[in-house]
Amino acid sequence: MKKIIFILSLIMLIFIAMAYWSLYSTNKTFDTCEILGFSDVDDIDFKNYDSVLVAASTLYEANNIKNVMQGAQYRKAWATPVKVPILYLDDLEGHVKILEEGGGQQTHSLKLKRDDGTLMTLRSVSKDPSPLIPEIAETFGIENIVVDGISAQHPYAALVVAQLSKKAEIFNTEPQLVFLPKQVELVSYNEKFGNRLFQLEYETEGNAKWLKKVNIDSLIDTDNLQELKIKYPNKVTIDEKSLVRARLFDLLIGDWDRHAKQWGWAIENIGDSINAFPLPCDRDNAFFNLEGVLPILISNQAFLPEVQSFEKEIDFLPGLISPFDIYFMRDIPQSVFEEEARQLQELLTDEAIMSSFTVWSNNIFELDGIEIITKIKSRRDNLLDYAIRFKKELVKAEELSEDLKGSDNLKLTKSQMACFNCVNQEKSIEK
Repeated sequence: MKKIIFILSLIMLIFIAMAYWSLYSTNKTFDTCEILGFSDVDDIDFKNYDSVLVAASTLYEANNIKNVMQGAQYRKAWATPVKVPILYLDDLEGHVKILEEGGGQQTHSLKLKRDDGTLMTLRSVSKDPSPLIPEIAETFGIENIVVDGISAQHPYAALVVAQLSKKAEIFNTEPQLVFLPKQVELVSYNEKFGNRLFQLEYETEGNAKWLKKVNIDSLIDTDNLQELKIKYPNKVTIDEKSLVRARLFDLLIGDWDRHAKQWGWAIENIGDSINAFPLPCDRDNAFFNLEGVLPILISNQAFLPEVQSFEKEIDFLPGLISPFDIYFMRDIPQSVFEEEARQLQELLTDEAIMSSFTVWSNNIFELDGIEIITKIKSRRDNLLDYAIRFKKELVKAEELSEDLKGSDNLKLTKSQMACFNCVNQEKSIEK
């Protein structure tokens, strides 16, 4: 018995020592990209170049112990240099001006506006998790758990997701990878945003001309859609098939973080009817690859059921049902889920999936491409089963009693916050 206790104690000590070593291997919480080929970046006139070789971040490089304790994840992809086109704001089509700095928790962003009213955003590839670090983690010096968690995100996932979305006939924000040098047009934003790697993409609000769709003239956020529904309850509808397809697509790519503020809506006006089509945004957690002893322990189903690693099979589907789903999709018939699952299976052929990855450089594809493609194909083949189970979980879910994220300022009634079409039911009762 004493021998068993001794062995268990020794194992525990080794575990604590390895955890301590991995957590204290770096004390940095944030770093920007690493530009290769230049000794002093501030002395370079980037107007003489059309591209630059950039590594998204070397902050997540790790030794063997850290790989075991906190996972290998996508560390190599973050540290691998890629060739990226250089962007000067005055080279963009249409006169562009900076409206404001974005307010994301991890992503540094700048909102841009063209003369024709089109809104675009520069979203930083490197993330700053410091706003998410709890005080207790700083007190015990273990904030690296949060910082290092960014390595589970693939720095270039959004580029592939955009291509897959096109083939699946789902709207996307059309992100492009760009390097933004310091420049006059950045004015006071040069220090924070200059010489960094970004995704330039369209916004989910404002002018909808870039979608090039007849009768779709504007983009609005979820809270604005809710307001529109309350104002015109019998005129406003959502395109249910498009929404179900978009959410099943999320299951395919393993994007577990799909709250209400990560959706825009393209508004179609036909006669007296207003139809809203979903426009997903923020693909930071697509292909999320959670590995390592500590992350797996922390992201237990009992504590964080929605945080799931991208594997060949979905680990815990109930954890992926969000308040957004309950609000918008609970009353959509199961037949729609089955129909859209089959449609996605037809659209996302092996060839369609493979060709979507051509937006990655060869060295990034060699690191992660084949493994991710294999997982997408496996999920696609099981999608009908996932769709049926997804609908069953929705039916079992309780009606919402709280506002969707970002909608708390609307002051909705209890029935209005329960579901999107509950507004119609409320009006019928009043009559």
